[in-house]
Amino acid sequence: MTIDEITEYVTDLGGVLVLRPTEGSEAPEIAWGDTFFYYAPDGVVPAGQPFATIVTKDYPGDETSDLNRPGRFRVNIAVSKTTFTEAAAPTDASIDDTVVAHPLYAAANWLAVVDPGKATEATVREMLREAHD
Repeated sequence: MTIDEITEYVTDLGGVLVLRPTEGSEAPEIAWGDTFFYYAPDGVVPAGQPFATIVTKDYPGDETSDLNRPGRFRVNIAVSKTTFTEAAAPTDASIDDTVVAHPLYAAANWLAVVDPGKATEATVREMLREAHD
């Protein structure tokens, strides 16, 4: 899956506000180039966290996925406690195309996939739909 494929899928779920901060935007520089998905049918950023994100680089304190290599990214998805528990996700966030517990937000039931591919595409789509709903 590519970033564009994920973005198209999430947008097609309806009522989604996609934020992609760029240089010169109000967002902090660290967020430039990343993607944030909010359920916001009115087009206004709601209070609170997005339901999913795509990050393209390591953030301070979150380097375990080794995202600073060219073309690498991680999709992060807020799921229900039940889904999180059923995923029985490993905690090694450097593994490609594998559902893992988010390296920082696992306690809040976030799962993550670095460079999602054939092994995780269907699962990523299911989790994104759940997070959207």
